[in-house]
Amino acid sequence: MSQVLYDFTRQDASGGSCTAHAWAKVPEPLSPTERADWKARAAALLKKHGAVLVAHYYVDGDLQDLALETGGIVADSLEMARFGRDHAAKTLVVAGVRFMGESAKILSPDKRVLMPDLDATCSLDLGCPPDQFAAFCDAHPDRTVVVYANTSAAVKARADWMVTSSCALQIVNHLKQRGEKILWAPDRHLGRYIQEQTGADMLAWQGECIVHDEFKGLELELLRREHPDAKVLVHPESPQSVVAQADVVGSTTQILNAVLKSDAKTFIIATDNGLMHRMRQLAPGKTLLEAPTAGRSATCKSCAHCPWMAMNGLRGVVHALESGDGEIHVEEGIRAKALGCIERMLDFTAKNAAALAQPAFVKHIGPA
Repeated sequence: MSQVLYDFTRQDASGGSCTAHAWAKVPEPLSPTERADWKARAAALLKKHGAVLVAHYYVDGDLQDLALETGGIVADSLEMARFGRDHAAKTLVVAGVRFMGESAKILSPDKRVLMPDLDATCSLDLGCPPDQFAAFCDAHPDRTVVVYANTSAAVKARADWMVTSSCALQIVNHLKQRGEKILWAPDRHLGRYIQEQTGADMLAWQGECIVHDEFKGLELELLRREHPDAKVLVHPESPQSVVAQADVVGSTTQILNAVLKSDAKTFIIATDNGLMHRMRQLAPGKTLLEAPTAGRSATCKSCAHCPWMAMNGLRGVVHALESGDGEIHVEEGIRAKALGCIERMLDFTAKNAAALAQPAFVKHIGPA
């Protein structure tokens, strides 16, 4: 069976890549005085509007700190979805990328969902157009459709299950045990990893995260030689040559927990470097090394950061709350169809919380 392939980064008619557009919109750095002023202004507006800030681990450290200081949360996409649904606030400010805001709106249609910049998207989302994905599903009606959270509301509307990196392995294994064949989208690296670990019958869409896809197996091997005592922690969106060298494979939360609970002192981290901010706060005595990307532009050795996550800033939060710009809307017909796959995931994870708290894979042990 032929598979659908896409090349990234996508280019527009003028030849400019979507990532170049994202980097161009990244806010200018703030001085210490400006940072304090904008942070205080954002905190006051959150209080005034009865809003809560829901931030991903990959966004700017100032936003992570603001969320925690004002009663919000810093989390992975699974916990962001759960927190936003369950919180009493009527306005959610989601600092992350667009699919996270859409997921919040799908779960909480009566809440106002704002984002610092609606153009903050995801290569996995861009690489899985709803119409082409629908055709892919139609061609394989005998398969259970499982989609990663990093997809649009319209793609989720075609899915039976949504998963995040913290629960994908357990959910697919659950479906395999029920005898179900899987249609997976969109991340090919995560799909391959899940298939290897579970043995499930999976037909996979061929997308990739432009950040994690840049990690290099050879460069990682060289760095490990320099730090032989370091534990290697890898996000499963990474290429196989990188995952194969991991001591732990897991979501952002699982990687963070591995640092906190391990007796090791040095770690090589293969995920977006935005996670380093929270790691350094919670594990100040440990040495954290960024896994090498040695990107195609060769301008840096380790530069794993999502340009769309970088578009989020304090000024964007202030602007969204003051103006109402950046509000997420999801057409009701799509929202109602997408709701089921997200709720199935949340119900499953609530019933299997203990298993999900563990890293997805520990070397020489297998699935936790």
